[in-house]
Amino acid sequence: MHAFTPFRVWLALLAVLLGIGLVSGILVFTQGLGITALTNQVPWGLWITVDLTSIALGAGAFSLSTIAYIFHVKSFQRIARTAVFVGLVGYTSAMLALLMDIGRPDRFWHPILFWNVHSVLWEITMCVILYSTVLMVEFGPILLESEVVSKRFPFAPKIGHFLHRLTPIVSVVGLGLSLLHQSSLGATYGVLVARPIWFKPSLPVMFIVSAVAAGGTVTLALIIIYENLKRVRQIDSALRANIARFAGLMMMAYLYLKLWDFLATSYYSHLPARAEAQSLLDQITPYGDTFWLVEVLFGALIPAILLLAPRFRQRDIWIIAAAALATLGTVVNRWNVTLSGLILPLDWTPGSAELFAAHGYFPSPVEWGVAVGVLGYALLMFSLGLRFLPLLPSESGHAH
Repeated sequence: MHAFTPFRVWLALLAVLLGIGLVSGILVFTQGLGITALTNQVPWGLWITVDLTSIALGAGAFSLSTIAYIFHVKSFQRIARTAVFVGLVGYTSAMLALLMDIGRPDRFWHPILFWNVHSVLWEITMCVILYSTVLMVEFGPILLESEVVSKRFPFAPKIGHFLHRLTPIVSVVGLGLSLLHQSSLGATYGVLVARPIWFKPSLPVMFIVSAVAAGGTVTLALIIIYENLKRVRQIDSALRANIARFAGLMMMAYLYLKLWDFLATSYYSHLPARAEAQSLLDQITPYGDTFWLVEVLFGALIPAILLLAPRFRQRDIWIIAAAALATLGTVVNRWNVTLSGLILPLDWTPGSAELFAAHGYFPSPVEWGVAVGVLGYALLMFSLGLRFLPLLPSESGHAH
């Protein structure tokens, strides 16, 4: 009985987080967005940061699955199921955040019927719907072949096996939707010429690369946690090293793009509107410090070193640390990108900063409550998945 006590205590803690999120969500539904700190000037805040981070980790994890099936890297097929599961948890977590953020969730179906092909946000909405469907199809075999389902429904594994045969086709579609979705999220900011701090063509590419790097790292860390819970190695050292190298190289590619983005837009270039926006941000926010210390150093460079250096990636603790830092870097990056453009007044010009004050924003208690609830949901899904689902082929008896 004692073996189950820590798990039950953990579930009780997650139940508290979910309770906080549920109460906060009910308050938002009954009283509206007026009880949040969101305004017409700053309509995106903490919830969008949670949404973008969840989507980044989910889509990035799915890239490992596509490597396995599209490029026929057989060794990666062992972790494809875990990658799909991380992707599903990431996207469903993002949907929970969006459920609160859009204000009128009862109208979620409008983009499906009323197409606006000129809107980047419409294209993002369709990607979310279609990509979530792809993830559900890929997740089907994992659920149907689990011991809990197969014992109750003996025919379930056969259905799961049929769905698994569709995986290569579904992976191709999923890869396209995943890349399209991540690039579109970056383009949402990058196409807005009225906000100079956002307006640049590099954002779509950086959103993709950072998502693949962070998502791959988190997937590897989840497998390592899984191994420690089961007290048996599920992937060999060669596969572990290959996943770590892949994630580390993607992290270095992200750093390379980020460096040249900074040099091209802020160091060598002196576009007046962008320079003024940068100056105002440095005066009123910790934007500059968080950019270099959290985004670049702790969120990308250190994780890349931990993943690429053999002496570090061989230790479980350092892989988990790399995943935690990469997640932190993704959160801060999405926060900085979103808020940097919104808190700057569009009509700010030199000499009139007092006349057109910057827009302040700090999340309200209900915003924090919803974010805590989404975190509780993601952790609960991971906890139940680690315990009950055959996330690695050897456990289900199907080494596809």
